[in-house]
Amino acid sequence: MVTTAYQAITSELRNDPRSWLITGIAGFIGSNLLEALLNLNQRVVGLDNFSTGCRLNLEDVKRNVPEEQWRNFRLVEGDIRKIDDCRSTCVGVDYVLHHAAFCSVPGSIEDPTTTNAINVTGFLNMLTAAREMDVRRFVYASSSSVYGDDQADSKTEDRIGRLLSPYAVSKYANELYASAFTSCFGFDTVGLRYFNIFGRRQDPNGAYAAVIPRWFHLLIEDRVVEIYGDGETSRDFCYVDNVVQANLLAACVAGDEVAGEVYNIGVSRRTTLNELFGLIRNEVARFVPSAADATPVYRDFRTGDIRHSLADIHKAKVSLGYVPTHSMQDSLGEVARWFMAGAQARDERRT
Repeated sequence: MVTTAYQAITSELRNDPRSWLITGIAGFIGSNLLEALLNLNQRVVGLDNFSTGCRLNLEDVKRNVPEEQWRNFRLVEGDIRKIDDCRSTCVGVDYVLHHAAFCSVPGSIEDPTTTNAINVTGFLNMLTAAREMDVRRFVYASSSSVYGDDQADSKTEDRIGRLLSPYAVSKYANELYASAFTSCFGFDTVGLRYFNIFGRRQDPNGAYAAVIPRWFHLLIEDRVVEIYGDGETSRDFCYVDNVVQANLLAACVAGDEVAGEVYNIGVSRRTTLNELFGLIRNEVARFVPSAADATPVYRDFRTGDIRHSLADIHKAKVSLGYVPTHSMQDSLGEVARWFMAGAQARDERRT
């Protein structure tokens, strides 16, 4: 299903191709944005330093799009902490979709200096370069972590709590800088507060891997899943295709009223970690029958983690025309097939 607003935007883009810059292009979200834009015959520049991005993600996109469309993509290996890299990639660009970041709450607690250098200084570099190069609109990834310890059942954009990690501080700083650039310079910025995004190409490895890819990976390999806390912590899990929709709408929707604003991007449905474990276990068991008997091991709560997180997406619906088209439950089957295909490919390489 495609929403009316999104259908109108994609039709407009096909008829009138634009130039886009995606930072963090080799990441999970960046590569999905790249694939969607190339399929719409857009011209795309990608910036990545490959500190966390994966070249295999770009190779996967290349396999999934026609060669003619792939030729519309140019990769730049660079670092957002270097202002000249930011400036050079913004030349001739209509829209920036900024997704390069250090994306870990625990990691930010271990290393707040690097978090600030990438997420704040790097962000300011990109914002400055985009303004200098007359980019039409700067869309950037914020995070639900900015809600901190706010106790409201459903998070609305006008209320945040006490921030619980350097990562949350860095993302809120992004919002403040973007708002200031809109107020001071009339530069068009739109922030998207992502809740818990998941989908194809999400890295299951590493100490700070997101919960869904990590649990898929562990269950496929018949390893133990650890849950921090009692399992009743809840999240608003949002499939990556919804995020692609939100980015294109945020970039292209007409109207000055969206400039300087921030929008929640989720599906407005809460799932506990215990429920999530059961759903993933059931999907994996379709391919690995032994997974049906798996049980999790519970560990202590982690410092900096938010207890409950649920997006109120009314503002994004009204202003952007955003309506999520993929539920978490319906999307897990596709994710399971993607991870199983990856596991089978790894097994074939070993033999």
